[in-house]
This record gives sequence, C-alpha cells and structure tokens, in this order.
Amino acid sequence: MARNEQRKSEEQSDITERLVGINRVAKVVKGGRRFGFAALMVVGDQKGRVGTGHSKAKEVPDAVKKAAQQARNNMVRIPLREGRTLHHDVYGRSGAGKVYLRAAPPGTGIIAGGPLRAIFEALGIQDVVAKSIGSANPYNMVNATFDALQKIQSPRSVAARRGKKVSSVVSAREDTASAKTGTDTE
Repeated sequence: MARNEQRKSEEQSDITERLVGINRVAKVVKGGRRFGFAALMVVGDQKGRVGTGHSKAKEVPDAVKKAAQQARNNMVRIPLREGRTLHHDVYGRSGAGKVYLRAAPPGTGIIAGGPLRAIFEALGIQDVVAKSIGSANPYNMVNATFDALQKIQSPRSVAARRGKKVSSVVSAREDTASAKTGTDTE
C-alpha cells in the first residue's frame, strides 16, 4: 500500500498548476451579501496529460486547492506530434466561445493568449498557433479548448480505424501538405 502512495506522490510532484482566473462571487442573504471566491485552474504533466477544474470557497487558497484537486481528477491524455505540437488543425466550441488550434513547425512557440496559453504550457505543447473567436470568458475559452483537444486523432488511431498501416496515413498527410504549399518532397 505504501508503494502505491509513493507512486501517487511522485506523479503529483510532476504536475504543474496554472491559475487561469479567480472571481469574487456574492450570495445575497437576509442580512446582506456573503462573499466567496471562484477559482479556475489548469493542471498538466507537460507530457500530454492536462485537466481543468473550477471550484468555489469562502477563501482564495481553499478555492484554488479545491479547483486543483478537481483538475487532477479530470485529467485526459492528448496525442501530440513529436511531443511538441498537434497532429492536425482542429476547431472547438463551448457556448459562445470558439477556438481554432493549428499545428505549427518547430521554433514557432506558443502563439496564444490568456487561458489557451496556460493549457498549452501545462500540456507540454511547444509549437502551436491558436485563435479565440467569440467569447473572451475564460470558462468558455477553456471548455472550447478542451473540446478541440479531445477531437485530435493520432495517425495510429486513424490507421487502426481504417485498417491501414500508420506509414500510409502519415505519407498521405505529407502529400497533402506539399500540395498546399506547392513544393515537392523529393
């Protein structure tokens, strides 16, 4: 039992936490208003796993702690290309928040703002271009980004679904990329 606890503590130490937003919220009661705080957190291991959580509490540290724990429980694995970018361009939405994520060549960096940058840094993506369209609400932007990230398919999963080899799926991707740019790969 102690070995499992030790392994969990090692996994927890590798996780980075990013506070995306904190709001003061009020509950109106008979005697006036009761104030609390709502926190939005993103956590990730910078190796392809990321999660989000939001929680409320009477004090800021408690809200942050609860949101971080919820984010750890909601972590999902995202397939990354070469461990540094997305496999393909993808679109996601949540409410009025819409995001468009594009794979980028090495050296591009993270071109994204606000909550999107926090997600990519926690995920371990080094090269990506992201555009937020519509709502600037951090909750909608985070949910739309997670919607987009969960739509990403690795060449291995596509090949398995089609009954083909991974090399045929990847070569088809390279052929379409060279056709778009007008260059030959030879």
